[in-house]
Amino acid sequence: MDALSNLLPELWTATGETLYIVAATLFFGGIGGLIIGLGLYLTRGGSILDNKPVFVVLNVLVNVIRPIPFIIFLAAAQPLARAATGSGIGNDAIIFTISLAASFAMGRIVEQNLLTVTPGVIDAARSVGAGPIRIIFTVLLPEALGPLILGFTFIFVALVDMSAVAGYVGGGGLGNFALQYGYRQYEPVVTWAAVLLIIILVQLVQFLGNSLARKALRR
Repeated sequence: MDALSNLLPELWTATGETLYIVAATLFFGGIGGLIIGLGLYLTRGGSILDNKPVFVVLNVLVNVIRPIPFIIFLAAAQPLARAATGSGIGNDAIIFTISLAASFAMGRIVEQNLLTVTPGVIDAARSVGAGPIRIIFTVLLPEALGPLILGFTFIFVALVDMSAVAGYVGGGGLGNFALQYGYRQYEPVVTWAAVLLIIILVQLVQFLGNSLARKALRR
């Protein structure tokens, strides 16, 4: 316990870094995932912007990148992160890499949630002359809002996991704290303190996501 007491300032700093990394990657990865997911949904056969070549390219990209274990993806994407951020390690590089990985994972979730929208609602909007942009923002996304919130909540949990793994390659946050001060110093209390904070963080966001999704589904 003495070791943990002495490390409390570092623990709170690491918690702040985790929140920063996860919030940034949720924002950038969320935008990327929404674009990819909409692209998959809109260009599939019989959809609003039916375009088989575009759908095939997006579908192949998602199927190739999404299953790659994140620790391997971190190493593989390091040259790209270095080109984009100027460094292959550190929080900026980690945010770039996690956002890239999250975009493809989130894209598939967005596509699946958009497919839950009743086709008749889309057909009704098209029958009155609504264009693709109007359908997307006034029909498609509002109708799928509840499932989308749950999907983004699920991704948040995955991002916390990714940020912890990133501690292996110089990323900050609770993962790096647990490795540096807990695992490598043989201090299990320090490691479990980081684990407990991660659990609390995930539970709070899960509760918030579930509450928002229920409100959206009751509209």
